[in-house]
Amino acid sequence: MLDEDGYLTITDRKADFIIRGGENVGAPEVEEVLLGMPGIAEAVVVAAPDARLGEHAAAVVRLKPGSTVPGLAELRDHFGRSGLARQKWPEEVHAVDDFPRTASGKVQKFVLRQRIAAHQTGE
Repeated sequence: MLDEDGYLTITDRKADFIIRGGENVGAPEVEEVLLGMPGIAEAVVVAAPDARLGEHAAAVVRLKPGSTVPGLAELRDHFGRSGLARQKWPEEVHAVDDFPRTASGKVQKFVLRQRIAAHQTGE
């Protein structure tokens, strides 16, 4: 963000990583596995606060018409078959009708992170 005095404040991550227990988890590789699930039209993975590990992966999905939100058991089965390391698997899943986007159409992941953090704290 650029304030009225011309100072730039960075409000998002430079790289798209979740830092889980000191390990960097790349969101794009997790998103790719999510997109392989039936019924998921779009998927975004963001960092969610974790009391023990600092952060964990949270999946936010937009579903194809007539599809239902996959449960954690279904997610775990799918990720288990994918071969992706277990520490990279999402630990929660949220569905949205659409993603918050910039004017150019890019998903605003920082908004999703804020919503998930607020949901966890009950705000």
